Amino acid sequence: MQNRANVNIKDRIVTIILIIINVIVFLVEEANGGSTNLETAIRFGAEYVPYVQMGEYYRLFTACFLHFGFYHLISNMFSLYMLGYYVERIYGKVRFLIIYIIGGIAGNLLTLAVESQTGSYSVSAGASGAIFALLGTFLVLALSRRFKIASLGRVVLAIFITIAPGFYDAQIGLLAHVGGLIGGFIVSLILFPTLRLGKREP
Repeated sequence: MQNRANVNIKDRIVTIILIIINVIVFLVEEANGGSTNLETAIRFGAEYVPYVQMGEYYRLFTACFLHFGFYHLISNMFSLYMLGYYVERIYGKVRFLIIYIIGGIAGNLLTLAVESQTGSYSVSAGASGAIFALLGTFLVLALSRRFKIASLGRVVLAIFITIAPGFYDAQIGLLAHVGGLIGGFIVSLILFPTLRLGKREP
């Protein structure tokens, strides 16, 4: 049992590290003004388009590790834990991390592009874009039919169910979700584990 547990931890070590980082950042936010305080969020690096336009491009990255409240954090970390294990196992640790980070940034870039055009700005943060990037990876794997992750229909349904609330809830970052999904899909195609195509994965 001990050896099996060690293998499971090793298989998802990057996922676990990402969760730990998000939790630590959340606790620091809570101790320095509160995670639901907009001024605190901006101070810690949340995305706010006018500031990004002034050259604070680091916000496209740091916003991926900030969350508004405990529910926001726990829901994202649960999704990361469930999805991250499979992507990390199939793609490997480095490629998984690349997909996660680029997907998160892609979501924030789409938010930046649209809000820059509309002039309607909001403070946005969260790992949702990066997590939707992992859903984009699942879509690639389902389309490939080489990996027994889930059927294409189930993956598409899961994407629809998770993205749908953003169409009627203004507090949900729909643009970040869509951008992350697209970014994750493209990067996952580029980094597709071709060396393992002959082996079906669980």
